[in-house]
Amino acid sequence: MVKYIGKKIWYGLWVFWGVITLIFFLFKVLPGDPARMMLGQRADISSVEAIQKELGLDRSYWVQYINYLNDISFVSVHKHSNEDSFFYLDHQKYTAQTLITIGDKSVVVKSPYLGRSFQSGRKVSDILAESFPLTLLLAVVAILFAMIIGIFLGVLTSINPDGWVSRTIIGFSAIGVALPSFFAAVLIAWIFAYILGEYTGLNMTGSFKEVDDFGRGEYIQIKNIILPAITLGIRPLAIVVQLTRSSLLNVLSQDYIRTARAKGLSKYRVITRHALKNAMNPVITAISGWFASLLAGAVFVEYVFDWKGLGVVIVDSLEHYDFPVIMGSVLLISVMLVIINIVVDILYGVIDPRVRY
Repeated sequence: MVKYIGKKIWYGLWVFWGVITLIFFLFKVLPGDPARMMLGQRADISSVEAIQKELGLDRSYWVQYINYLNDISFVSVHKHSNEDSFFYLDHQKYTAQTLITIGDKSVVVKSPYLGRSFQSGRKVSDILAESFPLTLLLAVVAILFAMIIGIFLGVLTSINPDGWVSRTIIGFSAIGVALPSFFAAVLIAWIFAYILGEYTGLNMTGSFKEVDDFGRGEYIQIKNIILPAITLGIRPLAIVVQLTRSSLLNVLSQDYIRTARAKGLSKYRVITRHALKNAMNPVITAISGWFASLLAGAVFVEYVFDWKGLGVVIVDSLEHYDFPVIMGSVLLISVMLVIINIVVDILYGVIDPRVRY
């Protein structure tokens, strides 16, 4: 099992390196001069050149790429020389702990540095630290909603697959798969917060923390997560229902299930103790994939409901061509995707020992 986990982590690191490389060169070929964006179109040439030198944009793409890897990694190599040197260690970026020094080079341990926003000048890591927990919270609540309700409805439809209840649930799940998230967000906000707002008490927009109207600071508004979480959870819920149903029906037709029934076990015990666990592999795959996509695809839903998460940050950054924030956001989402895939592979090995071999 240790060898299996180590191999998955090694593959994950290679995927992560590929994502980093793709992100860097993709944003380098996009049109636009970051220095002009920071200073405005009327800036003089000397000011633009000074900003380009400060950001390291006057160097070749290869040098910028190596320095970018140096900045975002936990272990880096740096030179003890002037600021124009290759691998220069800027202590204003991060605090580093030197491991070993050889000549004019040092190997240091530090926190990743994602750059600064072109618009606000704040560290990208600080911006993401404020917004990403809200996106993660929203995604977790949405996937829990989809998983719990979806598995329950999937089991319910597999007990009597030809009944009207099963047909109704499958029909609604098909609608849920076809319903775009941005349209569902507007529709759900309009119905439950505008038309039925007097009865539901829900707001059309709002984040996890709201500012008091009387200036007494922030307070937590838990109910604001209900509508965006349901909106995000509709499509994975529909997928989980259909996968649970089809997988469970396949497992219930196996010989060992018939043996369990012949022993006199109740239908509830057969499903919960014997069938459900063996039917969960495709469901886990769907849940993991959808959880990762919720982190990346919550942009429109967060924007509609004004949920102050990573989606709102990405949209605002795209409007202002704030490349460091966009790159940092995409990189963070990529890290989560890689981690989730590794965890899911490990769960496969735990649930089904045959996967390890």
